Amino acid sequence: MVTEITRSHAERKMLSEAGYADPAINYYLEKKYMGHIENADIISQKVGSCGDIMKIYLKIDDNHLINDVRYEITGCAGAISAAMAVVDLIKGKTIEESLKLNDGDIFKVLENIPEKKHHCIQLAVKTMHKGIKEYKTKKIL
Repeated sequence: MVTEITRSHAERKMLSEAGYADPAINYYLEKKYMGHIENADIISQKVGSCGDIMKIYLKIDDNHLINDVRYEITGCAGAISAAMAVVDLIKGKTIEESLKLNDGDIFKVLENIPEKKHHCIQLAVKTMHKGIKEYKTKKIL
């Protein structure tokens, strides 16, 4: 019988051997910001060049601070870990601060993911930027 701990260890080993650093692996395994937000202020979706699908839910207060963020993702470990890192970097920040976030910022947090997965970082950032821009348009900021 395979336990959850054994499965997690096997996934961690496999991802490490594929070129993922520990922070990226932790984001993938924990998936702490996966899901949706009831009554989100904006919901936006983007499809990546590889076919991965990201949907972002943003809850933004009257001072334009991002109070909560969730992603729903149909995609690989790179997409999931990148999106989870985005949330850690924008939660509690203003929408303007969040729009300054770039791919390099996410890569620094993840430390390393395989080169063929770098487009996943771009998808996570572009999905977040798209959601914030749609929010600004909706609120006419």
